[in-house]
Amino acid sequence: GFIIDKDGIIVTNYHVIKNAKEITVTMNDSTYFKAELLGYDSQTDLAVLKINSDKLLPYVEFGNSDEARVGNPVIAIGNPFGLGSSVSKGIVSARSRDISIGTMSEFIQTDAAINRGNSGGPLFNSNGEVIGINTAIYSPSESGGNVGIGFAIPSNLATPIIETLKSGKKIKHGWLGVQVQPITKEFAESLGLKDIKGALVASVVKGSPAENGGIKIGDIVLEFNNKKIDRMTQLPQMVSSTAPKTKVQMK
Repeated sequence: GFIIDKDGIIVTNYHVIKNAKEITVTMNDSTYFKAELLGYDSQTDLAVLKINSDKLLPYVEFGNSDEARVGNPVIAIGNPFGLGSSVSKGIVSARSRDISIGTMSEFIQTDAAINRGNSGGPLFNSNGEVIGINTAIYSPSESGGNVGIGFAIPSNLATPIIETLKSGKKIKHGWLGVQVQPITKEFAESLGLKDIKGALVASVVKGSPAENGGIKIGDIVLEFNNKKIDRMTQLPQMVSSTAPKTKVQMK
């Protein structure tokens, strides 16, 4: 995890502290604190803790993950295999990766070495700002060793959830009730579409807000709540971050 303000607020992954009876935070200088769990959201795998210290705590700041470009240098810090404060460097390998974890469908992919124990650690850009929270890796072996494919929750998606959890409120995710798929070039050509933007509706859940709103299989969603959908993965993300019972316009 990492401290995000002088009051001792700490961000980590939910799966790091899941089912913990008590949580101890150990600092670089080996001092340790009992931590209070302020809140968590299992669907986005985020948790917010708080520690109380008489000393001035060092903290990091979030950067703008939307500005991260493929090829940008990044640094990951974590606790791989119990080796505390390990630093690894790499680049942004891809953006907006959907790896089917919870409601997150827009991960940053990096080749910076991320292993078991790196979860909840920060992914920094070259300005020393946190642009991601290291969460998962792709590993073909049981050991969970790194093969250069790691994933981080982008800071821009995490910060509103962190702000809500900090205040002790629960996160409520919106639900639309559709399964969507990307629009391929061939599909766009067969329908006479100019480009491959939007999300193609593959199925609609009975009695869902989508069905009640008149969405049908084969529809292409171009906008949700006045936001354009350039990639299919954006729609689940937009829906998830919208409060339940909110009225939205779709195009």
